[in-house]
Amino acid sequence: MRPAAIRAMVWAAVALALAGTWGLYQRPDFLVNLADQLWSCF
Repeated sequence: MRPAAIRAMVWAAVALALAGTWGLYQRPDFLVNLADQLWSCF
């Protein structure tokens, strides 16, 4: 494959990961659950 196509796919994957993270942070129950799981490690 061409380097430009690979670079475009990498940027698309990064954008998708950022959009997914942003979507999860829009759900407060997810944040509470994540904090509870993190706290239970200690």
